Amino acid sequence: MNAILDQAAQHWSYIAPLLSEPTNDDEYDAKVKALDELLDTVGDDENHPLAGLVARLGDVIEAYDEQHRPMPPVSGAAVLRYLMDEHGVTQSELPEVGAQSVVSAILSGKRKLNWRQICGLSERFGVPTDVFK
Repeated sequence: MNAILDQAAQHWSYIAPLLSEPTNDDEYDAKVKALDELLDTVGDDENHPLAGLVARLGDVIEAYDEQHRPMPPVSGAAVLRYLMDEHGVTQSELPEVGAQSVVSAILSGKRKLNWRQICGLSERFGVPTDVFK
């Protein structure tokens, strides 16, 4: 065996449990805790030796979430309301959408966001456009 495979074999018994899919919420919670600790160590350093483990563990957790904890469908208005609350923005402070009356109509469900509004809100709040669909 080459040196890399030798090292992997020596440490595999410690790493493999992190990469297996959780079978219950307790295992899921343990993986989330491990990911939090890894993120504290790795930070934003994409060249850190453990960055690949962070990415893979994140994928494992995400797959469990999608299968066992799917996000309920949310309207564009609900997303807008949430972002407004989080950023302390009032209806009159959204030129990307239009006048306050337009924002009010969207939030009340009487109107839907159009593509121009979605693009403007996406840029303003730094979120993907598909969150508003």
